[in-house]
Amino acid sequence: MKHYKSLSELHKARGWPIPENPLLSLVTCVETCPVRAGIEQNEYTTDFYTIAFKKILSGSVYYGRTKYDHNEGSLIYIKPGQVTEFKNIVLEGSGFSIMFHPDLLNGEQLHQTIKKYSFFEYETNEALHISPREEEIMWELFRKVETEYNNNQDEYSKSIMLGHIESMLKYSQRFYKRQFLNRGKLSGKVVSKFNEAIQQYFEQGALQTDGLPTVAAIAAQLKMSPHYLSDLLRQETGKPAIDHIHSYLISEAKNLLIGADLNVAQIAYQLGFENPPYFSRLFRKQTGFTPVAYRNQH
Repeated sequence: MKHYKSLSELHKARGWPIPENPLLSLVTCVETCPVRAGIEQNEYTTDFYTIAFKKILSGSVYYGRTKYDHNEGSLIYIKPGQVTEFKNIVLEGSGFSIMFHPDLLNGEQLHQTIKKYSFFEYETNEALHISPREEEIMWELFRKVETEYNNNQDEYSKSIMLGHIESMLKYSQRFYKRQFLNRGKLSGKVVSKFNEAIQQYFEQGALQTDGLPTVAAIAAQLKMSPHYLSDLLRQETGKPAIDHIHSYLISEAKNLLIGADLNVAQIAYQLGFENPPYFSRLFRKQTGFTPVAYRNQH
């Protein structure tokens, strides 16, 4: 698998001009350009972030081992080290890519705040599909970055460009919330499907073979990435996925404490906890009672 440590290395491999800034690269495909021929590209990883707006006429992108072939205008967010693969891609219409090395963020606010944008952890089938108006906003911000990028850069340039890039990320967060709401209307309540998936996890005996259910395991059942699932649930219920798993486990624990002739350690092991004291702490955190106090009260 090919790994690109620098933007210059990637540009050279793609036949693009060497970037003006070794830590920041802007690439555009405008509507006046002819549709590009298919690109065959093996799997690769990079040391930098990518924000890309693309309209794919044909072919497929594999990002995080998940196929993406949406042909509408979509934004994709790729983090350093993420596996990406293109297969026979033909791009249609206008598109852009912003690539930047984490070192560009040193000393800037975005160095810390970029960690809160969980969509860098989403898979490409969870890309942001934007409306024409949202597309205009993103292009306007891209042009502002581009203008500063092509000027004679000075001590203010980096902060100004990163400010516009963070604005893109903030708008993306807003647009994803709109997409979550639209998805909810189309696919029903995510929390119901989540609870069904946890129930199946128990009924199929996965608790005994795989231990406590994880967000990743439930997300895999629902064919989502863990971060996307958690953000969907947070949008719908105000709680992340791990809280819903804990609630389900505590509900099962309450039932066993009242209806089964088992001690606390046996209940903990039956629910997949390898450490009974951890189970007791979680139970108390969720209910305000120790397991023994809860059993005695009821």
